[in-house]
Amino acid sequence: MTTVPTRPQKTAMLLAQRIVGDINRRGNTVGDRLPPERIMLEEYEVGRGTLRESLRFLELQGVIALKPGPGGGPVVQQPDATSLATSLTLLLQFSNAPFRTIAEARGGLEPMMAQLAAERMSDEQLLDLRASVDTMAEHIDDQVVFLEENKRFHDVIARGSGNAMFGFLVDALLGILDGSAIGIDYPEVRRLAVVKAHTSIYDAIATRDPEASAEAMRDHISQYLTYAEKKFPDVLAAPIVWQA
Repeated sequence: MTTVPTRPQKTAMLLAQRIVGDINRRGNTVGDRLPPERIMLEEYEVGRGTLRESLRFLELQGVIALKPGPGGGPVVQQPDATSLATSLTLLLQFSNAPFRTIAEARGGLEPMMAQLAAERMSDEQLLDLRASVDTMAEHIDDQVVFLEENKRFHDVIARGSGNAMFGFLVDALLGILDGSAIGIDYPEVRRLAVVKAHTSIYDAIATRDPEASAEAMRDHISQYLTYAEKKFPDVLAAPIVWQA
């Protein structure tokens, strides 16, 4: 049996992992400065080029910010889903995946998020979810507010699921989940339907009913897919493209 040799990791990547490990070991938090370059060169026993490549990689991942000038250097940051969003979008684009891929993923993932949210969502998050429903209903004539609250609603549920993976996934894809960025429109009749669906999902989560929450979300996503397939079939078939 022939084994394919694994590709050795670059020294810079291994060093980046060590730096992150040391950040955790020291208990560094956002805003903390890491040791200056000369100290890091001595501590890690690497060349300046390797160290700088590692630090640039960590900066791109949102782990640190490189402050210029005297007293500057690497400063610990809180990573967000920006890098994940870019990576996922590029992977999908180079796989020639259509927008339908995102819509189908929602149908599989979001009912589970709602089910977990019914069991785990905090009272504070529940209030935030209620506020999103109310704000959307109060500004039903404003599509900008509608789209903002639509994203907020699903984001609160993802984070309320208590599963960090769901939170980051929804955050990463938040800009394209509703399809508005690539041409799916929401006339008032559709916005009213979304408010009704969000209210049903909220009610199920608020009563801490996992099965009803999952079913309400499943119905909501199904209605969205039916609407998109009927009104915007070309959009669903369009390839996902990385956009700034």
